[in-house]
Amino acid sequence: MKVVNLKQAILQAWKERWSDYQWAINMKKFFPKGATWDILNLAEALLEQAMIGPSPNPLILSYLKYAISSQMVSYSSVLTAISKFDDFSRDLCVQALLDIMDMFCDRLSCHGKAEECIGLCRALLSALHWLLRCTAASAEQLRVGLEAGTPAAAEKQLAMCLQRLEKTLSSTKNRALLHIAKLEEASLHTSQGLGQGGTRANQPTASWTAIEHCLLKLGDILAGLSSPQLRSQAEQCGTLIRSIPTMLSVHSEQLHKTGFPTVHAVVLLEGTMNLTGETQPLVEQLMMVKRMQHIPTPLFVLEIWKACFVGLIESPEGTGELKWTAFTFLKIPQVLVKLKKYSHGDKDFTEDVNSAFEFLLKLTPLLDKADQRCNCDCTSFLLQECSKQGLLSEASMNNLMAKRKADREHAPQLKSDENANIQPNPGLILRAEPTVTNILKTMDADHSKSPEGLLGVLGHMLSGKSLDLLLAAAAATGKLKSFARKFINLNEFTTHGSEESTKAASVRALLFDISFLMLCHVAQTYGSEVILSESSTGTEVFFFETWMQTCMPEEGKILNPDHPCFRPDSTKVESLVALLNNSSEMKLVQMKWHEACLSISAAILEILNAWENGVLAFESIQKITDNIKGKVCSLAVCAVAWLVAHVRMLGLDEREKSLQMIRQLAGPLYSENTLQFYNERVVIMSSILEHMCADVLQQTATQIKFPSTGMDTMPYWNLLPPKRPIKEVLTDIFAKVLERGWVDSRSIHIFDTLLHMGGVYWFCNNLIKELLKETRKEHTLRAVELLYSIFCLDMQQVTLVLLGHILPGLLTDSSKWHSLMDPPGTALAKLAVWCALSSYSSHKGQASSRQKKRHREDIEDYISLFPLDDMQPSKLMRLLSSNEEDANILSSPRLKLFCPDPSPAPGAWSVVSSPPLTYRSEFTALGTLCAFDSPALTFLPPKQAWAGTRDCSPLFLPREHPSPTDLSLPAKGSSVAFNFSYFQRFLLSLEVSLRPFRE
Repeated sequence: MKVVNLKQAILQAWKERWSDYQWAINMKKFFPKGATWDILNLAEALLEQAMIGPSPNPLILSYLKYAISSQMVSYSSVLTAISKFDDFSRDLCVQALLDIMDMFCDRLSCHGKAEECIGLCRALLSALHWLLRCTAASAEQLRVGLEAGTPAAAEKQLAMCLQRLEKTLSSTKNRALLHIAKLEEASLHTSQGLGQGGTRANQPTASWTAIEHCLLKLGDILAGLSSPQLRSQAEQCGTLIRSIPTMLSVHSEQLHKTGFPTVHAVVLLEGTMNLTGETQPLVEQLMMVKRMQHIPTPLFVLEIWKACFVGLIESPEGTGELKWTAFTFLKIPQVLVKLKKYSHGDKDFTEDVNSAFEFLLKLTPLLDKADQRCNCDCTSFLLQECSKQGLLSEASMNNLMAKRKADREHAPQLKSDENANIQPNPGLILRAEPTVTNILKTMDADHSKSPEGLLGVLGHMLSGKSLDLLLAAAAATGKLKSFARKFINLNEFTTHGSEESTKAASVRALLFDISFLMLCHVAQTYGSEVILSESSTGTEVFFFETWMQTCMPEEGKILNPDHPCFRPDSTKVESLVALLNNSSEMKLVQMKWHEACLSISAAILEILNAWENGVLAFESIQKITDNIKGKVCSLAVCAVAWLVAHVRMLGLDEREKSLQMIRQLAGPLYSENTLQFYNERVVIMSSILEHMCADVLQQTATQIKFPSTGMDTMPYWNLLPPKRPIKEVLTDIFAKVLERGWVDSRSIHIFDTLLHMGGVYWFCNNLIKELLKETRKEHTLRAVELLYSIFCLDMQQVTLVLLGHILPGLLTDSSKWHSLMDPPGTALAKLAVWCALSSYSSHKGQASSRQKKRHREDIEDYISLFPLDDMQPSKLMRLLSSNEEDANILSSPRLKLFCPDPSPAPGAWSVVSSPPLTYRSEFTALGTLCAFDSPALTFLPPKQAWAGTRDCSPLFLPREHPSPTDLSLPAKGSSVAFNFSYFQRFLLSLEVSLRPFRE
């Protein structure tokens, strides 16, 4: 059949009783692809044919529902078609239309052009007008029915109308669409008044005035009805409609914000990467965030606890879990004790902590998950520790514990038969804290008087997870550096052997081995800076410090296997090779273990050469490796350290025997061991070797099976997906974090890896681009909070790049000025202020201990952030080796950050107890030297700040000067015109962002 028009096609489908999907297939055959179904008015045609009789045609209605579900027709066309039906006396037809609206009224969307989106707003306004008319007609029918004694049908229809009204208006998005339609209507009337408008074709004549009239009429009719439920429902709908014109003023700020992702991320970053850091820098940073974001103290403390519990739940098993347990139950209470000093009174802060715990107890799923992970009542341990520190009164503690106990009775069974006998980590950590103090006292004693007793203490530390428990407790309480220093002294003591018996020699060998392995484990778990931070001030250099700096492989640290440190005296090497190749047991008496550790690398090279040249057989190599690890495991660690550096320098076909020797040293012992605590020492040795070999094994695509150590494998190792550009990884992970609204531990490690890999400029520049892509205010505010917390990975260097390179690049490139419009421009201004204040405050407080250690380059290669010497050449250019499209960034601008007066003048800006930042940036734009001086960032008087720009043309005017809309800058031989509106708005945003810090 040849179809003439749309009406004939619908009638043909009805006559032949096509199913809905058959109808859709045939319709696409009958009509060409050029015109869309909305242009053909398919929805209106279907409704017109379906509503001919007193009841709707179910078959044709099924066609319409299929068209809606398959998106053949848009929501706006369906709403427009429904709003044209005005015969409200046909109850069944009205109910069918209400059912169709119910299909999509809570999920309206439009992905077309701007005109189509505005069309959806107008259609929704028309549908609201139709719903109000329908409700008023149903209410009138109910009033007539009550008089006639037949109210049932009319009451049902009125309830349906009110239900659809309430469902449509309860969505904030729908009310926002209606608000846009109202604004569009006002602009249309304005344009018509100016003679520029006209009546749009095919648009219903619904207006906001008509809706208000319908609302008044509906109220008058319902006032005469006796049903309080229907009246209440109608009043609620009326309230929602009347609130639409004031939506912008009411919802401009979040009134009930309870989540603060910046606090969450700062705490998570500290617990994940800086357990050994001092508490004072963390306290100062948290207080700055609290003040910047106006966070009430109870919600501030609550966010800290939430971050701790989330970190505890996310932490990998083993050392990572113990670290987070120590951070939560030992370090954070100490942080709160210091935060208490910033409070106005002890009583006030105690009440705030109590309120925070009251809020925390309402987060039952979070607490249940933490209890399940730790196999105990975590809240009870935390409350007891806070009470012990004076953060809670005893009465408050008992009250909170009783509430949590009642909640736990309704929780799912947390303990299973398998882990019922396992002691929970929080209890072990809290008991380990005093043990650390006792061990430190024991280590202070004279080692020569009772070495056997000291060996017993160290042997007890090696059993199970005791060592990691003690190290985590020491790190969280700030005692790890002292702990490491005492073990360095012990290791140095054992290097000097005098006349001794066989027993004394074995004790000395064990003390050397255990102290060496413990120090390696500390360096790998908590960073080498823990070992080196408190080196002695004298001229004496200890063996372990020397070996760790020159010979120990670390993440990102490349060693030269031909370095002189690996080439000791040849006579010592020859004697060591002979000793290792001897079939008898290695002698212990008067053995200088530190010399053996330094000579083992050259000895391994000799043995490896002999093996490769066929002088030694594999059985001899196996015997030699057994001798190396048979007595003291530290020799095997030193040997593998050199082999790792050696393998990096070999070709692909030259690595086999070196890797095989690593396997032999890491494998089980094939002969009997005779010294104490061998199994415990092997566990630590295997963990050390696995960490040492991780980089080289990944690069050489080699697998070595290490013995089961009982310790955690590296959970955050090699997180980046292979064969993907790092820019894609960065944008994807930031999009996920932004959608989720908070940063998790895994994301922190990925961001840190990307920062190391791409450099500070690349990292900061690409994240700022992501911020400027956001167009919704709530998304930009959330992005600023998250970016600030991400930038805490290296805040000072990120701030230097942001203020010295990225902002001047945006402000001097006219093609990028549009990106500084609201809301992303305001958000960027706020982020710049937050970063500047944090960097200045942390630099003034000399809080460098919180900066993450960097392996990609030495920190001395950067310019000191405050102040910069005018004559010093900028070394930030090395960060600009990115294939970015910004060519003008290579004209490296100079950034001046200075503080000329340590005491700010009255009425000046101040940050906590520090004077604020004076910010001046000079850069070259099209041959013109311009200066950026923001009075919002200086405590200097405006005249003095203005005087600083007399040597060049000012790009920005201070506040007391008028702000022209266009400012022409005279150049040498030319002039450059700048549109000032973007800059004026940006400066205003900077000043507004600094208002919380004005005293």
